[in-house]
Amino acid sequence: RATGETTRTAMKQTQKRLQFPVFKDVTVSIKAREVTVSGPRGKLTVAFKHMPIDIYFLEGSEERTVVVERWFTGGKASASLRTAVSHIENAMTGVTKGFQYKMRFVYSHFPINVSITNGTKRVEIRNFLGEKVIRVVECLKDTTVKRSEDVKDEIVLSGNDIDAVSRTCALIQNVCHVKDKDIRKFLDGIYVSHKGTVITD
Repeated sequence: RATGETTRTAMKQTQKRLQFPVFKDVTVSIKAREVTVSGPRGKLTVAFKHMPIDIYFLEGSEERTVVVERWFTGGKASASLRTAVSHIENAMTGVTKGFQYKMRFVYSHFPINVSITNGTKRVEIRNFLGEKVIRVVECLKDTTVKRSEDVKDEIVLSGNDIDAVSRTCALIQNVCHVKDKDIRKFLDGIYVSHKGTVITD
C-alpha cells in the first residue's frame, strides 16, 4: 500500500429496525425473545434467544405492531432482522391458514408403493427401484400426511409449522435417494410438486 493511504471500512449503524403488523385473528405475546403466536388453527412458539436482537410491541399500537431491532449492526449481520420477521410471519400464516405441500412419485419401471400408517403420522415406502427394504419416515411435530384424492401417485402433507412440514418433505425425498447410479438417468424418487396453504384465499 502506498504511504499515507488509508483503508476504508463500512461504518456500523447505531441501530437498525423493522416493524410489521400482526395478522387479523392472531394474538402475539413476547417474552425474553420468545414469540408465541396464537390463532384459529392453534399455537406456535418461535425462539430467538440465539440472536442479539430486541423484539417488542410498538408503543401505542395496542399490541398490533411488532418491532424487531438490532444495535451496532452492519453488513450481513443486519440481515438477521428480516430473518426474524419472516419466521414470525410464517408462524402467523401457519396458525391462520396452515401450510400444505404436495409430493409426486416419479418412477420409470418399478412403481413406488407408499402406505400411510400410524394414523396420518408415518410414511412407509416400498418397491423403490425394486428394492425389498422398507423406507420409513415419521412426520415431525403436528404434520399430517394423506393420499391425494384426485391425483394418482401423490401425497399431501399439511401442518401449522412450516419448518416441520418442509423438513418432513425433505426426509421423504432424501430417503428415496438413488445411490451408485447416474442420477441424470435414474430420476426415480418422491419430489415436492406444490407449496401452498391449507386455506386458500
